[in-house]
Amino acid sequence: MPMIDAYAAAGTFADKHQLAVDLATAVMTIEQVPDIPMFRRNTAAFVHDLDTDSVANVDGDSNYVRVQVLTNAGALDRAKQLAVVRKLTDIVAAAAGDRTLADRTWVLLTE
Repeated sequence: MPMIDAYAAAGTFADKHQLAVDLATAVMTIEQVPDIPMFRRNTAAFVHDLDTDSVANVDGDSNYVRVQVLTNAGALDRAKQLAVVRKLTDIVAAAAGDRTLADRTWVLLTE
């Protein structure tokens, strides 16, 4: 079952709970599993606040987001992988109220 972890500087997201729901829903939808309690209860997202001094690029900017998606092997074919990356990036940017965050969001897919 998918597990999603989103890491960002504290204060990036006003409603972390809704972000977690939206991320989990998106992965479940794209994965195209049946909408049954087993999948709904076992597809979860975790939003992690980081101190701003815990993340940086080479220039010292800390306005980045990292999303890691862990799925079982073969759950996402290439088309679904691309869809997950695009959708989660859009969700993160919308949740932050900053469309430019899409350019600073990394989505990692792990089986």
